[in-house]
Amino acid sequence: MKEEFYKHRDINWLFFNERVLLEAADTTTPLLERLKFLAIFSSNLDEFFKVRISQLRQLKKVDKSLRKKLLLRPNSKLKYILRTIDEQQRRFGRIRKDIFAGLETHGIYFKKPEDLSESHITFLRTYFKEEILEDCAVQEFNGDLELLDSELYLLVQSQTKVMGCVRIPTHLHHRFVALPDSDTAFVFLDDVLRLNLDLLFPKRPIGASYALKLSRDAELYLEDDYGDTALVERIYNSLEQRDSGQPTRLLYDEMMPKEIRKELRKRLDLGKVDMFPGGTYHNFSDFFGFGHPTGDPNLVYALKKALPHPVLSGSRDLFESISQKDQLIHFPYQSFEVVEQFLLQAARDTLVERIKISLYRIAKSSVLTDALLLALQNKKEVIIFVEAKARFDEKNNIEWGKTFADKGAQVFFSVPNIKVHSKIALIERKEDGVLRRYAYIGTGNFNSKTAKLYCDHGLFTAHLQITEDLHQVFGTLERKLIVPRVKQLLVSPYSTRITFLQCIEREVENHLQGMPASIMIKMNSLEDPMMIKALQRASSQGVRIQLLVRGFCCLVPKPKTDLIEGEVPVRITSIVDRYLEHGRVYWFQNGGEEEMYLGSADWMGRNLDRRIEVLVPILDEAVFRELKEILLLQFSDNIKARVLDMANNNRKVGRKDGAPGLRSQSAIYDYLGAKLKQ
Repeated sequence: MKEEFYKHRDINWLFFNERVLLEAADTTTPLLERLKFLAIFSSNLDEFFKVRISQLRQLKKVDKSLRKKLLLRPNSKLKYILRTIDEQQRRFGRIRKDIFAGLETHGIYFKKPEDLSESHITFLRTYFKEEILEDCAVQEFNGDLELLDSELYLLVQSQTKVMGCVRIPTHLHHRFVALPDSDTAFVFLDDVLRLNLDLLFPKRPIGASYALKLSRDAELYLEDDYGDTALVERIYNSLEQRDSGQPTRLLYDEMMPKEIRKELRKRLDLGKVDMFPGGTYHNFSDFFGFGHPTGDPNLVYALKKALPHPVLSGSRDLFESISQKDQLIHFPYQSFEVVEQFLLQAARDTLVERIKISLYRIAKSSVLTDALLLALQNKKEVIIFVEAKARFDEKNNIEWGKTFADKGAQVFFSVPNIKVHSKIALIERKEDGVLRRYAYIGTGNFNSKTAKLYCDHGLFTAHLQITEDLHQVFGTLERKLIVPRVKQLLVSPYSTRITFLQCIEREVENHLQGMPASIMIKMNSLEDPMMIKALQRASSQGVRIQLLVRGFCCLVPKPKTDLIEGEVPVRITSIVDRYLEHGRVYWFQNGGEEEMYLGSADWMGRNLDRRIEVLVPILDEAVFRELKEILLLQFSDNIKARVLDMANNNRKVGRKDGAPGLRSQSAIYDYLGAKLKQ
């Protein structure tokens, strides 16, 4: 595929993270929310270095002794990526200063050591001695340094040499220390250590100190060609490897002298390409936990309480309500409690015989996990698929899987060579001697915490064929079936790709025959070359295509100047706003007989070919109308939506003269609120 119409995924990802940074820069966004967008940007970039940069460098294939020599001349794509990240980091610093200055006008201060009074310094000396000192690990600078992944350190220098390295114990203490007699003035824990370095290096003259953070390759590099139990144990036992994985980035204080940087590279066995200058402070993801010290409502988004579901929230019998009609729910606009109550009712209901569920990212504790444990206590058969390879959640998932198994559940872990990303649950209930099934199929995880932050959709249904199809899917997860025999559901890696390719080609044929033909799709990421090629062909034949892609999008639409007669440019927008857009919805006009699917799969090779994903057709007319209305609101956004095109400048969607502003996340909340009154 021509590179001019197919953007490298990692390069395009940078422009997604830039959209996050643009929200931090937006002065119309409340100041503490802007601070959270800086935290999101920082967290995203950390994961990018742990996962994507390591893959670009193919660290698995490069012997450590050869790696530095090979990577002194990174390829052109990697050079471009690193140069762009450096530019973004510098912009990040300017935005951070602007936000801090804005917070000061509202009485919130981040004090530097030179700004502290004598009484403050006295307080911080006492605080350090009593609370922090014993938790500080010091490494003398007389051999190899051992820096843990993503932890913060201070490199401490005397007047003449580097003396050692101190781990800043943010794993044990809050990053932001409130000063006495004020709930709105803070110092970084980093600076508390700086003020007390003489206690860590007694009887030695203290010179300068410099912040460090090392990111390491997060891939575990485990082979999948062994059994279920062995795989899980090897994953669990290998998690500590991340603390010693090959380095992908050393972030250091840009004020560090060149000779110290050179010595540091030698001690850590790094190449020049691993070194990244930064500011005095790293790990801005810690601002997720900063809080709201003044309570000023102007500093945060206005509170929007989750709406009740118009049917299920007031239902005394969820199974009865779902059996009468399919029900659609939208997070975070509507409460996740409906999903929890669905499983709680199943756990308590004497007619329920069996509960099946797939869990990709499990909360550390939740009503949902309590419901599953209650079901086991009530002697229900509980079958749980736990994905042990969900990156960064492996430990928690495996421990929960073992807990469920100890309590009597049938627990299935990772399928070799494939991840299970489906968001599905199936309840089997004996009603008047007949087995009846109730299903839930969603776009987001069974996690009450993320359901408050991520925009997702979920469908409850008792449709006979859909529930039978889902029974087939669970049969595959339980190792009873090799391939699920489904008629309504799309299931990766079996039927999703071919069905969507057929849907796109059908739109082309309908358009050429003069029938209604268009495509609207909302997804997280678009990367798969075959799907992109199919969309480009449809566009070249005149099919109107609108895409809403939250993350990276490898399809580059042709500019209007390059179109030939009959071609229609693909319109691609992206929304970064208060909530994280996470839903996947696929709509095809189909000659007037519209079709729509929702589910867990993006159009990436991994989602189509290397994961078990489930998408459900929307068959209920009222549910179809509701989901389409929400789609149309998002495609009409002219406040937060940005255009994805060849220019990669993330420009905002233009507003036609006189057109009112429409912010889709607010409009969706209002739309669902209005439905409660109908």
